Amino acid sequence: MSIVLRVRVNEAIRAREVRLISPTGEQLGVKPLSEALQIVLELDLDLVEVAPQADPPVCRIMDYGKYKYEQEVKEKKARKHQTTTVVKEIKLRPKIEDHDFNTKKKHVVRFLEAGARVKVTIMFRGRELAHTGLGRKLLDRLADEVKDLGSVESTPKLDGRNMIMVLAPLAHRKEVANHA
Repeated sequence: MSIVLRVRVNEAIRAREVRLISPTGEQLGVKPLSEALQIVLELDLDLVEVAPQADPPVCRIMDYGKYKYEQEVKEKKARKHQTTTVVKEIKLRPKIEDHDFNTKKKHVVRFLEAGARVKVTIMFRGRELAHTGLGRKLLDRLADEVKDLGSVESTPKLDGRNMIMVLAPLAHRKEVANHA
């Protein structure tokens, strides 16, 4: 789960000599492991291997419990600031009626306002594939009608019997929604 679990502490350190760093960050030089362990015992702290790949390994004198807690807080904060992008999909037909188109457009508007990307697919059946221009006009019309909420992230492309376009929410809209 976390980096903290792979860190060697105190007796788990296997090197004969270690480069020692004090709790204040001061270099104490290369010391035998037994001497370093004696120092941390006197200070009532832990010897933590911070750079195991170095020769000799770098070990720092610190409170391991506090270090572990700080690392967990850092990881939690990093996870909190990650954003997951949601992609919603709307499917249309090339001969869609205006009322149905407006209903689908309302769904697209709702998704864009929520900050989701929208994949708009036009499905062609049979001979409709000969009239891909109708599908492109439909997608262009939709993009034009929602241009104040979202922009075209990927232009309409024919993929087999489907024509696909992706709309992304405008950045400033998302920021306004997050601050409200």
